[in-house]
Amino acid sequence: MKTKDILEETFMALSSNKVRSGLTMLGIIIGIASVIAMTAIGTGAQNSISASIQSIGSNLIIVSPGAPRGVGQQVNQGRGTAKTLTLSDVTSIKNISGVKAVTAEVSSRMQVTAKGTNTNTTVDGVTSDYPTVRNLTIDQGNFITDQNNTGGAKVAVVGPTVVTDLFGASAVATDAMGQSIKIKGNQFKIVGVTVAKGGTGFQNPDDMIYIPLSTAQRYFSGDQYVTSISVAATDSNVTSQVQADVTTAILTNHHISNPTLADFNTMNQADIIATASSVTGTFTMLLSAIAGISLVVGGIGIMNMMLTSVTERTREIGLRKAIGAKRRDVNIQFLVEAVMLTFIGGVIGVMLGWGVSFGITQLGILQAQVSLSSVLLAFGVSAFIGIVFGYYPAQRASKLNPIEALRYE
Repeated sequence: MKTKDILEETFMALSSNKVRSGLTMLGIIIGIASVIAMTAIGTGAQNSISASIQSIGSNLIIVSPGAPRGVGQQVNQGRGTAKTLTLSDVTSIKNISGVKAVTAEVSSRMQVTAKGTNTNTTVDGVTSDYPTVRNLTIDQGNFITDQNNTGGAKVAVVGPTVVTDLFGASAVATDAMGQSIKIKGNQFKIVGVTVAKGGTGFQNPDDMIYIPLSTAQRYFSGDQYVTSISVAATDSNVTSQVQADVTTAILTNHHISNPTLADFNTMNQADIIATASSVTGTFTMLLSAIAGISLVVGGIGIMNMMLTSVTERTREIGLRKAIGAKRRDVNIQFLVEAVMLTFIGGVIGVMLGWGVSFGITQLGILQAQVSLSSVLLAFGVSAFIGIVFGYYPAQRASKLNPIEALRYE
């Protein structure tokens, strides 16, 4: 058979029962669209997280309390929740060569109220070096000063998202200056507003409130410990060496001679990005795998339809073979029909998946990114499913005895 004849016969066979063909393709459409959308969302989330982390600076080192992960341990022991770091550790770090600035933090999610409005956000007790370490810029007013920390002042610097959450969508930085907010029943005066940096999640710098470290320790944590220490190296080239020196300095300060017994852990910017990318990548693969189940269901649907088609067209197959059609021609005919179903379903699925991704981006939820590789993979998978699940019905049709097929009622 000529290619043109095969395509014409395929079109006639599929269009003769449009509803059944459409329902058969539905599983493929949903599967492909889900895989495309999940991959795009995962890639967008990964890029967003990486951009947020990199906006802090490429020379950042973070020290967290809790024992570092050892061999065979899936989670760090008490990491981020243990209380092992103090301001004395900050002092031991300041004199290290290659350290540009260092700040301690006491951070927690809290409910904040102002003039009848409220928001749940991160309240971060910090020192005056925080803007240098975290690459933060002030839009209005001033940041937390050494005098604020010395006197335990109840002052706050807020991000632009906090401004809109507490004072209205149309509020600007100047509207928040001098306003009072309540954090756990304690009244704070806003003395500064930061410049928008963009970001998402619990550590979005635009959705944070900064207060003096001493104030946070006195009114919220109730002790002398800090939740983390952030260190800025002079440049990215010495970050690894500074990280090693910071580890040594804190080990000495904690009187720990064996590094494997450390009660803290350090991560540089590359480690943080790698960890975040690994997590988002794993979730993307998991969601895509779940979505991929639809492809298997769709493939089974295609096989079922093709087997039904073989039964319905038994006399047609017998007539073709009786007038000279070869077994190979019948095999190719049914196989092309199965592949065409998955191909059309794949095209519609890609368009639907792209549409979902575009909609998510336009709504500002996330910058979803559809990659060429995911589209090519979708087409490859759909064609593969068509061949795999269409092979058995095609073989069954090609093996029909023409005499028995012509007698079939």
